[in-house]
Amino acid sequence: MAILPNPDVTAVVLEDGCLELHSQQSEKPIRCAPVNTAMWIAMRQHGGHLDTVADLLADLWDVDPGLVRSDLDLWVSELGNAGLVHDAP
Repeated sequence: MAILPNPDVTAVVLEDGCLELHSQQSEKPIRCAPVNTAMWIAMRQHGGHLDTVADLLADLWDVDPGLVRSDLDLWVSELGNAGLVHDAP
């Protein structure tokens, strides 16, 4: 499955490594931890393909890909509920 940001979403990586996602649908920016920032960057670099992102980050972080995928799925679900991302057609 591929997940893409909605057209009105902009992302800013802050000096502390956190990510802020801005959208016209949100009243205020969504602030993400550095781990989620890495997930966002990897998603954007790999066309939103979550399996690829999970495998890449699991290798970089030396953890089980299933754990990364589980965390990634949960976070993507939260982003979807906030109106920031959608499934690619």
